[in-house]
Amino acid sequence: MPIRIADNLPARQVLEQERIFVMEENRALSQDIRPIKIVILNLMPDKIVTETQLLRAMSNSPIQVDIELLCMASHVSTHTSREHLIKYYMTFDSIKDEYFDGMIITGAPVEKMDFEQVDYWEELTKIMEWSKTHVYSTLHLCWGAFAGLYYHYGIPKYVLPKKVFGVFEHSMTYSRPVKLFRGFDDYFYVPHSRYTEVHREDIEKCSGLRILSESEECGVYAVSDLHGRQIFITGHSEYDKDTLDKEYRRDKAAGVDTALPVNYYRDDDPAKGPVMRWKSSATLMYTNWLNYYVYQETPFDIRTIESIRNEDLIPNRDEEKNG
Repeated sequence: MPIRIADNLPARQVLEQERIFVMEENRALSQDIRPIKIVILNLMPDKIVTETQLLRAMSNSPIQVDIELLCMASHVSTHTSREHLIKYYMTFDSIKDEYFDGMIITGAPVEKMDFEQVDYWEELTKIMEWSKTHVYSTLHLCWGAFAGLYYHYGIPKYVLPKKVFGVFEHSMTYSRPVKLFRGFDDYFYVPHSRYTEVHREDIEKCSGLRILSESEECGVYAVSDLHGRQIFITGHSEYDKDTLDKEYRRDKAAGVDTALPVNYYRDDDPAKGPVMRWKSSATLMYTNWLNYYVYQETPFDIRTIESIRNEDLIPNRDEEKNG
């Protein structure tokens, strides 16, 4: 799809080398259409890597998408240069009066901390509250999913006895695929790298939530409200082929007692390299989100989002509890 990003963003060169269509700003401005607007709240330390992964994952749709990058004003990033943040990122105060078709809230390496102990938690809660009236559909990833479930619905997270680390088999909860997983195989793979989880029984107590996909090995994967305006994904389908490999080798070099990532290396041998099992399903999931939950649902006059109440919306039949 034509993704519109800043002309000099480092991700541009990588995506163009992969023959992904990235539209120049001048060309985008000359087209007489309303592109969908997506804001990415990037909480990951290496923001350039995460930018590239997410833009690649959203790159297989004919819809024109304008991307804004958002960072926390209340947190000092130590893994991304200040120059990069100043040049390409906005803060909440600069966008709080705008409206967006979609939003992505990434994970963050603060899983073992209580939410309230995270230095930018207060700012994040303001953004999540704002998203209910200024964003049509918000996609929360990994720690962002746990944070969103906790803030919006009071769903607690639980620290695991050992890290969930590897590529795991998943299936859909319903016999008929919900919109997010239309076109998926019965079983598909997703990378995970996390120390926490949410429990099915806590989610089932909340009538406003639906579990869409799970894994027998690592539990709940995808959760949504009844209208797809808040979606929570506990894994990292956007990861590159070598992301878990880099994490494994980094931890080993630092003396961290870490196990091999599950179902990742060929013959479980790091010397033989990883096997890519999730690229097609990752692309399809992000394309489905952009198409079914953002493009087809957001009102043309995006400013009317603020007046839309979820209780006035009719749940889509394939999102209902009994599937």
